[in-house]
Amino acid sequence: MSITFYYTPRTSATRVHWVLEELGVRYEKVKVDLRAGEQHKPEFLAINPNGKVPALVVDGTPMFESLAIILYLGDRFGVDKGLWPRVGTGEHAEALTWIVWGSVTLGGTIFRIFFNTHEWFPAESRNAAQAEAARKEFEAELKILDQRLTGRDYLVGRDFTLVDAANSSALAWALTFIKLDISAYPAVAAWIDRCVNRPANRAVSAAS
Repeated sequence: MSITFYYTPRTSATRVHWVLEELGVRYEKVKVDLRAGEQHKPEFLAINPNGKVPALVVDGTPMFESLAIILYLGDRFGVDKGLWPRVGTGEHAEALTWIVWGSVTLGGTIFRIFFNTHEWFPAESRNAAQAEAARKEFEAELKILDQRLTGRDYLVGRDFTLVDAANSSALAWALTFIKLDISAYPAVAAWIDRCVNRPANRAVSAAS
């Protein structure tokens, strides 16, 4: 099997990188220089017409969107390694629910805060009212996550799964780049620390 992973450090590709390391599959890494515009070259657009990372090519078949890639990798490699529930089980239903919630609901809120507050974006494009509304949504979503994690170490089942990698990676990114405060949510804070200090993620961080 041939797997080629196209990535840029400190982007949504990071969580795919982490998942690949957790699974222990063999893959080739290709770093895409966004500043140099490599994502707009015809050869990359043939893999991801959106011109974004991450992208994955498996035996000649291209994939894009980090969530789609993680779901594929979980189904293909994660079940036998205990990192992804078997299709048709209750835990698989829970895994799909929480990983999509983390990417769509929580992730969407995080990026609304980011786009409306971070200096990377022109001042005229930032909207303080939208940022404040997103922060309130973020607090509500943190409460949901904290309730889920109270009395348990991981989101689905007893052990770490790719759901934890995907969701804790997004939150860790938010804490780094947006300086969001989660001190009122101790179960969330402990869970993030537990996840990001796994050897696979530490290896990804060191490589970045």
